[in-house]
Parts: sequence; structure tokens; C-alpha cells
Amino acid sequence: MIPEAELRAVLGAEAGSHSAEWLVHNPKNAVTRGVWRVTAGSASAILKVLTRAKAPASEAWLARDEPSHWNYWRREALLYQSELPSILAALGIGSPRLLGSFERSGDEIALWLEDVQGRRGDSWGVDDHCAAAEALGRVNAAFAKSPQLADSPWLSRRFLRGYSDKPVQGALLEDDAVWSHPLVAECLGDRVREAGRQLVAERDWLLDLMEALPRTLCHLDFWPMNLIRRPSGEVVALDWAFVGDGAIGEDLGNHVPDSAFDLFTPAAELAALDQATFRAFVNGLRESGWRGEERVARLGVCASAVKYSWLLPLMLERAVAEEHASYGGSALADPRHQYRQRGDTLCFLAGWVDEARRLAG
Repeated sequence: MIPEAELRAVLGAEAGSHSAEWLVHNPKNAVTRGVWRVTAGSASAILKVLTRAKAPASEAWLARDEPSHWNYWRREALLYQSELPSILAALGIGSPRLLGSFERSGDEIALWLEDVQGRRGDSWGVDDHCAAAEALGRVNAAFAKSPQLADSPWLSRRFLRGYSDKPVQGALLEDDAVWSHPLVAECLGDRVREAGRQLVAERDWLLDLMEALPRTLCHLDFWPMNLIRRPSGEVVALDWAFVGDGAIGEDLGNHVPDSAFDLFTPAAELAALDQATFRAFVNGLRESGWRGEERVARLGVCASAVKYSWLLPLMLERAVAEEHASYGGSALADPRHQYRQRGDTLCFLAGWVDEARRLAG
């Protein structure tokens, strides 16, 4: 039930004169009660309800009250009420306009946001990805040069270490019985197994490296489903729930592999996408006056592979349990295609880890 006062204030509508469409999001995260597109006549808006009272799918997704925690439940509301959206938009990364914010109780906040029109990132071509990468470069450079722009206490800290510390069964990597499971044996293999071992073994070193790199403001969930390109060409990022301190290149290091992990870009095209977007990212850094070494920016991209150290153990766990779902929780039509693509992407990330080793000397 949507409160009538909110409908009148945002859409000028009365109760019963609207429709609500449930939108795909991560249902595991206890911070999000739900996301809907609400339409009344020719007007529409996105309603996102933040909460601290929802039961999490697991302890890892528990809503937190600590402002610097990566899953602080009020963060996105505070972001939209701050000056950061206008600063970011001037640098090339827009966000939906805030149409209304309502405290429904001490445990819920209703955010009414612009229903952004344009092409979503899951249908982008290389030029669109490069436009986003160049804008990321401008943002990274600006906040690296002027860290006081991102000194709000509610911004996340040490996101990568907290987010990647997921409760998974790492022992499955060494379980030969699991690797003989038909889905695993057919779609993965020794090369993927070794890539998974490498990510797990290098986790602490990669996290230390990421935390030692130059700091900037990062979106920290920068992937195609959270991106829209307006007809004007502006790149708009949705879902700012994790925004905070990160390393130069960290957002790009999330965007490139996620494009393949979620089947928007074939894994075979990742190397070309990586090369094109990194050049665009460096152009954006230079345009905003960043004078650091290109090697350092590349380290931030490559070492970001640590974010996925938990993924292969989880894939093995789900293969044995025969649980296969796409983003948002719907049943997966072709788990074999997903496993092949994700396996190839994990091998690609193992190459990033090797590159980070060389770059770090």
C-alpha cells in the first residue's frame, strides 16, 4: 500500500488511480524493502523503500546502523539529499532526480525518484561503455584531487574488504567429487579451478594493495543494470547504496567483468572491452587534471578482481544443490551457458591478478 499523501505530493494522484510495477533488484539485501515503477496517467516515478527492519537472506546482507559500514541502510537517502549528485553530474555521472523523500517510520524511508528515460546498460555498445568509463575517470580525478568533496561521515569505508568477505565454502575448490558434477565438469575445468584458487589465495594481498592506492569517491556498484544513457548522451547511475571511499579505477574494475558475469557481453569480448574502456578512463582522468602514473590507475582496475574471490565457491555450491537463478531471483533458463561464461570471465580475472603482480613489482 502506497500512502495517499506520497502519491499526491509526487504524482498528483489519488489512491486507486495508479499502478505499481515491481522492478528487478537484489532481493537478498535487507536494506531494500522493494523497488517499483509507479504510474498515474502519463506521469511515472520510481519508488524505492529503504528499511532496517527486513529479515536478510543471510548475515552478509544485514542492514547496518553504522554510517561507514558498506550496508548502512540510510546512505542512499542521505546521498540524494546532499550536494554530491550535482557535483557528480557536472563531471559526467548523473543520478535520478529526487522527487520526494518520506520517513514512514523510524525503520523505513520512501525515496521517490525520477523514472530516467534512455538506454539501459545491458543493451549498450562499446561506445556507450567508453562514455561511462571516461566520465568515471573525470569523477575519480576530481575527488582524488579534492578529497574534502567526499568527507561526509555516512559514506562507506573499506567497502571492498567487507563486501567480498562472504560466507562461502572455499573447501569446494579442492573437492574432486564436486568437480565431477555434470554441470561443473562440462562447463568449467582445470583452468577455471586454478583461477578460483588464485583469487582466494591472493585475496589478502589484493585487498591490501587496493587500500594502499590513491583514494577517491566510488559508486561501488557500477555495472550495466545500474546504468542508463539518456538521449542527450549523459550517463546516469542508479542505486547509490554503497557509495563511498574507493581506489582509483575500482568502479571500472567492477563494470568490465560484471558485463560478462551477468551475460550482457560475451566473455570472449572482455579483452577488447577492457582495452577500450581503460583508454577512455585514462582520458577522463587526464581531462580532469590527474597527473598520477597510468600504472597506478591500471593497478586499481586489475586488483579489483578480488571482489569476485567468493564467486567460484558459490557457483560450485549451487551446482551441487542445483539452484540456478538470474539477478533478481528468477529461475535461470540455461545454467550451462552461465557457467561457461562465468568460468571464462574468472580466467580473464586471473589474468588481471597476474597483471597486478607485474605492475606492483
